[in-house]
Amino acid sequence: MGYTREILSQQINPNHSELSKYLRLSNLHLHFRMKKLLLSVFSIALAIGMDAADLKVNVDLSHDLWWNAPETPTVKFSLADSLSRANESKIRFFVTPDTDENSDIFSEERVINIPKNDSINLTFTLPISQPGFYKCFIEDDGNVIHRFNIGYEPTSCISLPDSQPDFDTFWQRALNELAAVDGEYKVVLDKKQSGKKRKAYDVEMKSWGGETIRGKLYVPVADGKYPALIYYNGYGAQPWDFDVDGRDDLIEFVTGVRGQMYNQPYNTYGDWIRYNLDKPDSYYYKGAFMDAVRFIDFISQYEKTDTDRIFAEGGSQGGALTLAAASLDDRLAAICPYIPFLSDYKDYFKIVNWPAAPVMEEAKLKGLDDDTLYRNLSYFDIKNLARRIKCPVMMGIGLQDPTCPPHTNMSSYNLITSPKQLIIYPTCGHTVDYSDWNPRRDKFLQDK
Repeated sequence: MGYTREILSQQINPNHSELSKYLRLSNLHLHFRMKKLLLSVFSIALAIGMDAADLKVNVDLSHDLWWNAPETPTVKFSLADSLSRANESKIRFFVTPDTDENSDIFSEERVINIPKNDSINLTFTLPISQPGFYKCFIEDDGNVIHRFNIGYEPTSCISLPDSQPDFDTFWQRALNELAAVDGEYKVVLDKKQSGKKRKAYDVEMKSWGGETIRGKLYVPVADGKYPALIYYNGYGAQPWDFDVDGRDDLIEFVTGVRGQMYNQPYNTYGDWIRYNLDKPDSYYYKGAFMDAVRFIDFISQYEKTDTDRIFAEGGSQGGALTLAAASLDDRLAAICPYIPFLSDYKDYFKIVNWPAAPVMEEAKLKGLDDDTLYRNLSYFDIKNLARRIKCPVMMGIGLQDPTCPPHTNMSSYNLITSPKQLIIYPTCGHTVDYSDWNPRRDKFLQDK
């Protein structure tokens, strides 16, 4: 059993000085809520020696591995021999910034003696005073046997926007270009997937650049107007089995941006994130973000939609599309992105191998220097779009996420000025605990 702490943020003034002041004080808006954890401990498998493999590590989760001032970050864990033998080892615990694993900010060695059939507890108080996320490592005789992330003042982590002077003009031009494309909406009944309470439909439409994009629509059979929830797809996600009769009070619209999901058989973009990296006006994500808006266009004109209650959700790339859609279109009443992709590129690529490696490889092939690369990507950086969002936001992040690290999630979250709340899942990697997230999402949207 552990705790997931939820951060509640209220409406704030978008003025920069007021924003900074608010973020410094945001830790006052904390409250605690018990939740069931699927795992009491977590680990990342590493190549380690046989001696190191003998030790078992249990990390104390009672504080959820993140702290706010005036709390002092204190890491506790227990060690036991996996074969219940007596064990003597030299343990080193060290901590680095998440953006640089080669720079220790804390390191301490201890020689430990574990009695047979017993364990020992170790506690380390960390000299952390700067907001951010940090990587913790446990070594046994020089071999890393366990690693995990911690956070300090997560809502005070600021990565300043780096949008270009023509950023708003760029996106207004894109929206105008999209508006000039007739949607040519096609809705075809899928009898096999339809149920008793809802019917299923295959949907096609035209988007920016004349691209055909597709989705799956689930509509209550009964007459009336219904709230609608748009699901945006993850990177390379495949269609999943959907409980057609799971809800009879909601329209659900599962979408796929160009070249992905329902459109993957028609993909002409190759590895999407690399496509036209040297050309912001035709870069893949310009079209993909316009697709996210076009899906709102469709659901807004659909006859059974209550247009005052259109919501959106997505994870990973779907989280980025959710945030981008809300930043570019005011028709969304509330959104629930989680573990969002595509934010804070300069720092992002210091932390991860993917997608940094393919992007850097493509930049080299295109002859792009770093300044040009990051200038191009700045148009599609979610942190630069975040301040445009006007609707309420609930975001979920996994503290152990190796793909869309919490550092990048918070870079966009902390710049959102609309009402918002944050759920940090301390043991989750590139996911959230759906048994907790889904009920929270439903309640959040029902409240709106």
